[in-house]
Amino acid sequence: MKRLLIVSIAFLSTFSIFAQGYNIAGGIRMGTDWGITGKYRFDKKATAELIIQSAASNSRDEVIITALAEKHNPLISKRFNFYTGAGLHKGWNNTVNETITYKDPFGITAIAGIEFNLGRTNVSWDFKPAFNLIGGERKMYTQSGISLRYVFEKRPIFNRKKKKNKDKQKINWKFWEKKN
Repeated sequence: MKRLLIVSIAFLSTFSIFAQGYNIAGGIRMGTDWGITGKYRFDKKATAELIIQSAASNSRDEVIITALAEKHNPLISKRFNFYTGAGLHKGWNNTVNETITYKDPFGITAIAGIEFNLGRTNVSWDFKPAFNLIGGERKMYTQSGISLRYVFEKRPIFNRKKKKNKDKQKINWKFWEKKN
């Protein structure tokens, strides 16, 4: 059992050597509701995600746009991580029902998931509950999906730029003395 664990960790770590992070990625989202998704990394461990999805089913026909801010935490390596976040959603109801009409939904969305990066591919699975503050068929929707994204702009793993000694600022340990 220990050998299997060691071999598995060694195998997964070789993938992380060749993996790249991303600054911009976009693709499709498949699951409870289908749509498109895009992510933009604005900090070392934070991304903004925009999801446009269609909730076409027998009971409802909505188009929903969700904007989320997410925080990433590495699991096995920097390229395999767990993320959580929250944001807002707005929907447009296209349901034609003569007996009941629903207002367009608007509310708060939470998200938690895992993602893996390999080359120019980003794959994630997430659970995304949405709470409607206004409108919608129900007050809460629970959604789950797998997103497959193409990395449009890579983020380098290692900072390959070396600073020259003359560019480094020296620390003034004698801060009480004035420099002329």
